[in-house]
Amino acid sequence: MGMSATYRAVMLTKKGGPEVLQTVELPVEHPGPGQLHVRVRAAGVGATDLIMLAGNYLYAPKIPFVPGYEAAGVVDAIGAGVTGFDLGQRVAALTVYGGFAELLVREAEHFLPVPVGVSDRDAAAVILNYVTSWQMIHRVAKVRPGQTALVTGAAGGVGTAALQLLRLAGVKTYGAASASKQAILRSLGATPIDYRAGPLDRLTRALEPKGVDYVFDAVGGTNIGPCIGALRRGGTVVGFGFMGAAGMLSKLAMFGSLFIGARLRGRRGTFYGITALYRKDPKPLREDLPKIFALLAEKKIDPLVTRTFALLEARQALELLATGSVEGKIVLENS
Repeated sequence: MGMSATYRAVMLTKKGGPEVLQTVELPVEHPGPGQLHVRVRAAGVGATDLIMLAGNYLYAPKIPFVPGYEAAGVVDAIGAGVTGFDLGQRVAALTVYGGFAELLVREAEHFLPVPVGVSDRDAAAVILNYVTSWQMIHRVAKVRPGQTALVTGAAGGVGTAALQLLRLAGVKTYGAASASKQAILRSLGATPIDYRAGPLDRLTRALEPKGVDYVFDAVGGTNIGPCIGALRRGGTVVGFGFMGAAGMLSKLAMFGSLFIGARLRGRRGTFYGITALYRKDPKPLREDLPKIFALLAEKKIDPLVTRTFALLEARQALELLATGSVEGKIVLENS
């Protein structure tokens, strides 16, 4: 970048859809004490960004701000008192916001090194979806080899990540998705279930008569009864993600049915949110992201990056994501 006094970023100027995003020039800030200045090479694009645009995300800063939940890049400048990082080092972070920009200034503790053998594109693609899946599977559910699991929203970003990580853990997987997206589930070793073909619990029990050990449910709210019904006695449903702008009351009703409904039927319900956990305790992510990077380097997982856009084309990327037609992951790349 040289010593340019400004950098470009994609700014959310007001609530709305992707059309409210604007490319702006911002003054280059020097990293303060404890901070890193990172030149962004790649940023992941996901459903959380759309929720943020609509103004319905709990952990978003006040508008105007630069969205971009996950990013990978290169250390450009190092603030006072920062140790353990070198200029030119490749790093990645769960940024929550700020990723859709040529530069990112953030506290050094948020960054983790990207190992050799992992591209910037793949590093940015796995942070949110794969750490979410890893933590649900290993920290919340604590799965064991030989168990069974159903994943809803299975063709989405977290869904495809969960199917891959469950398979690596020796778990037999079923994936609920629409008929058009079932080839991708089969390619990941899952048995597809077409959730439009009937009640999910009945479709699942046709394949697993006693029910599955775990359901990982992309929380939509309507699904939760059938998800509980698909579980064996003593099984666990893990609800994850914020799927858009349900009002607070319907959120509470949904969690109520998740926890109380499950318990009444001899099953457990729990909820998992990556950002809530990370804000409370960054240690799990700092432990788990390097494990994901190691699996990437060993080619044991594939983030299924099906589309890339230039870094400043966040609006076009989010417009495509909003159509619901995308299988796999969209990444912005700064060439």
